Amino acid sequence: MSTYPIIVITGATSGLGQLAAIELAKSGAHLVLTSRNEQRAEITKNILKDLAPNAKVNFFFGDLSLMKDVKRIGNEIKANYPKIDILVNNAGLHGFEQRITCEGFAEMIAVNYLAPWLLTHTLLQPLMDSKNARIVNVASEASRNHGELKLPEDLTDTSAFTATGSSRIYGKTKLLNIMFTEELGRQLDGTGVTVNALNPGFNVTGLGRELGFSSILAKILKALHIGDPRKGTDIIVRLATESQYQGVTGGYFNVGTGKSIIPAYPGGDINMQRQLWSATKELLQQKGMM
Repeated sequence: MSTYPIIVITGATSGLGQLAAIELAKSGAHLVLTSRNEQRAEITKNILKDLAPNAKVNFFFGDLSLMKDVKRIGNEIKANYPKIDILVNNAGLHGFEQRITCEGFAEMIAVNYLAPWLLTHTLLQPLMDSKNARIVNVASEASRNHGELKLPEDLTDTSAFTATGSSRIYGKTKLLNIMFTEELGRQLDGTGVTVNALNPGFNVTGLGRELGFSSILAKILKALHIGDPRKGTDIIVRLATESQYQGVTGGYFNVGTGKSIIPAYPGGDINMQRQLWSATKELLQQKGMM
């Protein structure tokens, strides 16, 4: 068995996930990464080997917008790694028009919220078996712009939206991540597994690749030193590895300072968090995913 910490990261072939993978590979972790695309995975593996020659890297392939793929990937990882030390739910999408998956879910809700919920649920046993595991969920202060939260309706809302209206939907998915984190923290109390969410700041990554002017925007932000993804990477790595966060659970922490943030209402509402958990579990059970 490997003595290296086993770290699972979603969305590690670009942006924050790739930068976090590089930093964690340098620290001697055994990386277990998800990817939709074998070519992107190969490029990422080469980057990791170049920057951390002794890195151990394994990929599992699938589409995180499809719950059947999420469950399969989770089961494949679980079969190969009976103990997992860290899970980083990083994969995210900001779509600028509504797309509905073949399973009937809105794509942003599927990728940003349902996928991390289901993958975490699928990997709970190997996380608990490591005795001292950490789960890190990439949320966002975009969660403050979430409109009105309606449960359980928002989980199955497939109504159309414009590029302008997309920010509210994206923000809502990130609010759900924060709520899921706090509820899971309570449920895992006493297991040795902690779970925390983070705000990575505004980053120049592949997240907004659908926006027509994103490459121009990226150049402007880079020139102004705004949106440096390395800062977002830093808080991911700190939550995953630093002793400062040992035993801390159910929190939401900020880029840069690493300090706790109070989420936008109703993010911190315990009753709403429990309602969200129940609605999510019921929805995935109805789809035969649990």
